[in-house]
Amino acid sequence: MSELISEQEHGYSGRSNERRRALASAAGAGILLVSIGLGSWLLGTAGLSVQLDSRNLPPSPAHLFGTDWLGRDMLSRTVKGLALSIQVGLLGSACSVLIAAIMGLMAAALGKTADRIITWAIDVFLSVPHLVMLILIAFVCGGGLKGIAIGIMLTHWPSLARIIRAEALQLMSAEYVLVSRKLGKSRYFIATRHLAPHLFPQLLVGFLILFPHAVLHEAAITFLGLGMSPHQPAIGIILSESMRYLSTGMWWLAVFPGLGLLVTVRAFDKLGNHLRQLVDPRNAQL
Repeated sequence: MSELISEQEHGYSGRSNERRRALASAAGAGILLVSIGLGSWLLGTAGLSVQLDSRNLPPSPAHLFGTDWLGRDMLSRTVKGLALSIQVGLLGSACSVLIAAIMGLMAAALGKTADRIITWAIDVFLSVPHLVMLILIAFVCGGGLKGIAIGIMLTHWPSLARIIRAEALQLMSAEYVLVSRKLGKSRYFIATRHLAPHLFPQLLVGFLILFPHAVLHEAAITFLGLGMSPHQPAIGIILSESMRYLSTGMWWLAVFPGLGLLVTVRAFDKLGNHLRQLVDPRNAQL
């Protein structure tokens, strides 16, 4: 009996610690997001202008992240680039989650024929290398912010859709859903009133896990020259341009933007993982 009580107390303690870690991660990610947004707004566009008399300056109190070969302030470029990457990541991952939710609900609610078609579509998208598909879609859509956002939207949904489909199919066998079907409720009613509310935690976690991947993929495609315009202060462009100057000792051109991207991605990745642990029924303690 004492061992059972000890195990229960340990379970409650672990659950409480996971909640605290999730709250701490959420607070850190929120502070980071607000800081980047406010920083991008407060810094304005002055630091992005060419200042030939301030070229190649190392980090200093006047220029915390130094300046580049055109005298542009690297702090302004880094913050603006992170803000741009976050916008693309938010737009692309939010649309991907919406597509995954629609596909998963349709597969569960519309019957076996719809389920087979959607499962086939998921398998087709998953069979193609992720970055290859993203590059092709971004290229066809003309590149830029629109092309990258559409590419992320159309390539990041299949894995989440497979999870949502499995969860929705399980819910379709629940007693209250069976009663609702016996009462003649429509499939749309069942999908929106019974299935969707129960799937919201998984969709939220999926969004938080997809978001850092979307930011990284945007930076990778832009780094390869297939994403944002070179005139935009995107992180991928900054890192790509800095490669030509690292051999001259201008380390700050790549280190600070790279660290900013790493911290942003890592913060939201940790938040998504902690929330996934909380909503996973296998980790629930009765």
